[in-house]
Amino acid sequence: MDTKTTQGVTVNVTTNYLPDYSSPAQQHFVFAYRITIQNNSEFTVKLLRRHWHIFDSNNEVREVEGEGVVGQQPVLEPGESHQYVSGCNLKTSIGKMAGTYLMERLVDGRQFYVTIPEFTLIIPYKLN
Repeated sequence: MDTKTTQGVTVNVTTNYLPDYSSPAQQHFVFAYRITIQNNSEFTVKLLRRHWHIFDSNNEVREVEGEGVVGQQPVLEPGESHQYVSGCNLKTSIGKMAGTYLMERLVDGRQFYVTIPEFTLIIPYKLN
């Protein structure tokens, strides 16, 4: 599990390779990732946007940016968490992702970025 805390908001990431959706012979590797966002700050926060950098091991870099996460803009009271699952496809068996969430403190409208920790996407047999 990869974890990073920014201004009291903790992001945890776990990943899984999805062999049933992948086709290595066609250079198509699919991964799922589960993200838990925990608000450990004293303020209620809202997730506004996400910005991802996705890296294949063949030096291809993609960026994904947009509102919310999986169609939601969760509001987290102090002590609350939000969890979601999403996915990513790569052209190589090894890659990585990293990014940020744009958050807003509801009490005063102050916006800030929360770092999503860099995490590796790797098919299991490459670990041996």
